[in-house]
Amino acid sequence: MLHTRISISNMKSIERELHCPVCEEMVKQPIVLPCMHSVCVLCAAEVLVQRGYPPPELPPEPNTPTSSPITRSPRQTRRPPPKTDLCGTHPGRRRKDTPPVIMLFPCPTCGKDVELGERGLADCLRNLTLERIVERYRHTVSLGSMAVMCQFCKPPQALEATKGCADCRSNFCNECFKLYHPWGTPRAQHEHILPTHSFRPKVLVCVEHEQERLPFYCRSCQRLLCPLCKLRRAHSGHKIMPIALAYQTLKEKITKEMNYILANQESVQAQITQVESGIAQTEVHSTGVLIILLVFVRHLFISAYESSVGALAMFLEGARAQRAGTLNAQLSEKQSLLENAALLTYTQELLKETDQSCFVQAARVTHNRLVKAIENLQHFSLFADPSFRHFQMDVSRELKALSTPLAPVIDTQKTLAYDQLYLCWRLPQDSAPAWHYSVEYQRKVGGAGALWGRVLSEGSSGSNGTHCSWQRLDDVGGTSAVIDKLEMDSVYVLRVRGCNKAGFGEYSEEVYLHTPPAPVLSFCLDSRWGLHAERVALGKGQTYARSVPGMTLLQAADRALTSCHLTSDLLVADVSITQGRHYWACSVEPGSYLVKVGVGIEAKLQEWFHLPQDMASPRYDPDSGHDSGAEDAQDSPPPFCFLTMGMGKILLPKCGASNTSTGPLTAPLPPRLGLCLDFEKGRLTFYDAHSFSQCL
Repeated sequence: MLHTRISISNMKSIERELHCPVCEEMVKQPIVLPCMHSVCVLCAAEVLVQRGYPPPELPPEPNTPTSSPITRSPRQTRRPPPKTDLCGTHPGRRRKDTPPVIMLFPCPTCGKDVELGERGLADCLRNLTLERIVERYRHTVSLGSMAVMCQFCKPPQALEATKGCADCRSNFCNECFKLYHPWGTPRAQHEHILPTHSFRPKVLVCVEHEQERLPFYCRSCQRLLCPLCKLRRAHSGHKIMPIALAYQTLKEKITKEMNYILANQESVQAQITQVESGIAQTEVHSTGVLIILLVFVRHLFISAYESSVGALAMFLEGARAQRAGTLNAQLSEKQSLLENAALLTYTQELLKETDQSCFVQAARVTHNRLVKAIENLQHFSLFADPSFRHFQMDVSRELKALSTPLAPVIDTQKTLAYDQLYLCWRLPQDSAPAWHYSVEYQRKVGGAGALWGRVLSEGSSGSNGTHCSWQRLDDVGGTSAVIDKLEMDSVYVLRVRGCNKAGFGEYSEEVYLHTPPAPVLSFCLDSRWGLHAERVALGKGQTYARSVPGMTLLQAADRALTSCHLTSDLLVADVSITQGRHYWACSVEPGSYLVKVGVGIEAKLQEWFHLPQDMASPRYDPDSGHDSGAEDAQDSPPPFCFLTMGMGKILLPKCGASNTSTGPLTAPLPPRLGLCLDFEKGRLTFYDAHSFSQCL
């Protein structure tokens, strides 16, 4: 038995290596988890019970005698409990199979759930090497102040223990040891050791095959094996080596790694200095960022952040604490690499272990730590950034709220003039939000006919006309507005600006809109005449019509192409005009094949559309483009007037074509077509309802 004590100069440095990661106290009866980390067996049991597992069978407390010479044999605790079979094993009865319970233990060192197996903590071996190091540490730091008392002296005359019995697992003074171990009896052959609070078995034995030692090591499973476990199918094909070879190989590696670290103490000290500087910089930079934050909030008077500046300061403090904790952990790792420090001192004590099985079991985790420490020593970098240069506060939304909205952009495609002025706009993408808008408009007097639909910059003028005073619509909530009570055949100038807490923003560019030349006529479509429902259907509200795809429409198109026969569909308004001037507008899809828009006398329209017409009839000339019916009666007024459209074009009448033209002339179809009827003068004028230019 090795009783070497740790030097007093190193006793404080090694103490951190001997603490249990669960209770953070000196380990008692440590066991080795499958992840190779060690914990107290009692702490492990408490953690499993907290997780809902049944309480495991535990060894007795290390500081109380498990047996005495008077009560029972000290080897009685080693006897296996009798195996009971609740279901029976006699022939003809099958044993009930219950699914095994796999226990998961949360290792606090590696932060992973470790699978313990079916037997739980019973499959974990004791870390006898760690127990011996703890025992030597206790004897070193006690120096007589933490004496182990005899467990058999009657108080208050209890004496200090001078011997411990490994078989009785108790501490004795000289007189009590002689009393309970008389000469000439088997008890006199018990092994006596130094007084201790932790009695442990002499050697490691297999947890499944009792009294079987562990002379093999499986490199694939990283487990100690007994001769019976080696024969199992689970280890077939694994790399298994004698424990003596594994002991010698691992000891040489650890010795070489420790010597490398000792030879590079200057590099270790330099890296410690860098880590300490990083910790100091973390404190300085975090304080500087906090000061900048407070000054920034107070300087800009960001009320939205004044209420949450405490939360921002807490977030900054959390980032500082996290980085400082990471750097302090790195500093502890580096300091443990110094000579006479924790890791190296523990490694030196570990190399004193002479039991090969115990050494291989306990030294694997130390070997991994030394390898990682050498890698960090060769490739050093701080584990956390102390500069806080990536710490940014996004205040773009608040800065936008402090500025006025940018000039809105008028949507000229949706802005138009009809019976009312319809104005639509949007804010630029990088603009501050607007709470509401102010729409201003005024009528332009004189010389404005050519300005309809144009957009001019603020302050520019397109003619020599004068303006009336500006009128305003305040507190407009959306991004559109409707202006009514307008004068006919007039030009209006419109502009809009946004408003928020910071005040009013810039005006948009001015847009000029021309009102219709006559009062707008409102009507719905009437399908009483000339409408074939299988080809044309009216929409909701009877304000539009659409073609119905089908065989009927296909046959009508075929008749038109072969010049056989054409049956037209007539859609008329549900109102009649008897006097005055009127204006209305319509839209025709560019893909429409053949559409005529116009006006006519009711009786003549009914007669013409109800009688089938031949394409070769002199009353219908497809090249005219302007069907007025004047060919039949030159002396009487024309019964109707239509404008022919199709395939995105307008067919111009022959009067507008050059004499040298070999075919009909066309013009692009405008998005909206306007019609103005002067009943008294018998005149129908067609307009581009967007630019207000005449089509004919």
